[in-house]
Amino acid sequence: MRRLSIALVHHPVLDAKGVAGTSTLTTIDVHDLSRSARTYGCEAFYIVHPIEAQQALAHRIVDHWTHGSSAKRIPDRKDALAISRVVATLADARAACGEGTELWVTAARSIGAPVAWSAARATLAAGGPPVLLVFGTSWGLAPEVVAAADVLLEPIHGAGDFNHLSVRAACAIALDRLVVARA
Repeated sequence: MRRLSIALVHHPVLDAKGVAGTSTLTTIDVHDLSRSARTYGCEAFYIVHPIEAQQALAHRIVDHWTHGSSAKRIPDRKDALAISRVVATLADARAACGEGTELWVTAARSIGAPVAWSAARATLAAGGPPVLLVFGTSWGLAPEVVAAADVLLEPIHGAGDFNHLSVRAACAIALDRLVVARA
């Protein structure tokens, strides 16, 4: 199986009007995406944010769970947060994953010709270069991030006509679909 990491991008992402910009770090995203990444065997979880104050907050959250009082109280979460890395750009995350790393993205909306989850799972299992699975905050990844992707995964849809998952839920579902083979 290929090495797999995830990244949560806060810039460049779209705002409610479709304009590219920067979103604010959400502490629960850091906590929960770390846990999903660790549960599904990811090598790392990259928190991508260009603003130093937001990077400092991310470091503080990670430190609290890996070295602070919560590390002693809840060791399982210490293990999960220990794979978190704070970087300024998606390029930094990609470089940290290693040479030849492929960027895989998904979105809640249809934005191109996507690869089915089953085909992506088979590709991931077959071996090859590392994969960085990228998630966007706010209203999703900016077009330039999607255009730079090596693989565009199909959107996650529920049973009805409402489709507005949190990035935490979307990440967990995506990792489950990519890593766990179902009968």
